[in-house]
Amino acid sequence: MPVRASIIGASGYTGGELCRLLLSHPDAELVQATSRSLVGQPLHRMHPNLRGHSALTFSVPDALEPCDVLFLCMPHGESSKQIARLIEHARVVIDLAADFRLRDMAEYRKWYEQEHPCPEAARTAVYGLPELSRDSLRDARLISGVGCNATAMNLALLPLARAGLIDRAIADIKVGSSEGGAEASQSSHHPERSRAVRTYSPWGHRHLAEVKQALGDLRIDATITAIEMVRGVLCTAHVEPTRPVDDKELWRLYREAYNAEPFVRIVRDRAGMHRLPDPKVLAGSNHADVGFVIDEHSGRIIALCAIDNMMKGAAGSAVQCMNLAFGLPETAGLTFPGLHPA
Repeated sequence: MPVRASIIGASGYTGGELCRLLLSHPDAELVQATSRSLVGQPLHRMHPNLRGHSALTFSVPDALEPCDVLFLCMPHGESSKQIARLIEHARVVIDLAADFRLRDMAEYRKWYEQEHPCPEAARTAVYGLPELSRDSLRDARLISGVGCNATAMNLALLPLARAGLIDRAIADIKVGSSEGGAEASQSSHHPERSRAVRTYSPWGHRHLAEVKQALGDLRIDATITAIEMVRGVLCTAHVEPTRPVDDKELWRLYREAYNAEPFVRIVRDRAGMHRLPDPKVLAGSNHADVGFVIDEHSGRIIALCAIDNMMKGAAGSAVQCMNLAFGLPETAGLTFPGLHPA
């Protein structure tokens, strides 16, 4: 029997990506997709790429039916207010917002400047990045989403953190416009966003809390800059190491961390245009490409990770988590290699 999947808030970008992935998933069936503003309308009204791929129409969230897995694509703060009710509808709930990413409620209060509406659920939720939480995901009832910027930072730095090599790190992160979501704002309005290179978070981005939780209380900060790109995140982390390292050691550390990972690729060629990670080639893919370089003059390590923010940074990781939670092949429904050129 296929896994019966429903989505609350299916009209946004991540909801659309979940629809796309679930409709072609060999072991899952999309049975309900909700949207208050589009009730009765076909999925392709909001997601034109799905025309002809589904006869489903958007339904009202209040008429939610029982299912095996429930994906929540709701505004931040909404799912945590309703989780006691929502979790009764499915064996597994996967929340793509930030509500359940942090387990420490003092840290949540520090970064989100409010009390958590349901701390008990937050403390038991499993962080939805399989490269960090794979074993726990197999028995999870509530799974948190991942921050796309946090995903890129975590995967760029994980091998170095495990080896105790990070004395200080500063992540320079470039992001595409889809990170702002489907709802337009002044900053996402085309005349303002087009051709922009705009730093909107010079320091202290909330996704740093996820990185510190995942990798340890590192000395790390990040600068986030919006660039002329729709999909994608590129993290370029400048790391002051705790001791000198060479290229051979870094190769060993990254291979030990990622050789068995189905979606993490080491991109570190000696020549060619694509010798280091580039988010453009990952459009629609669940891959994360990581790489590294050593500054021969200073000994600084430059660690990189590129992802599609709506795939490995959101919907793709969520489906990967679903696969693990239900004992399905981890790569099921996620083998699309990306587009080139895009």
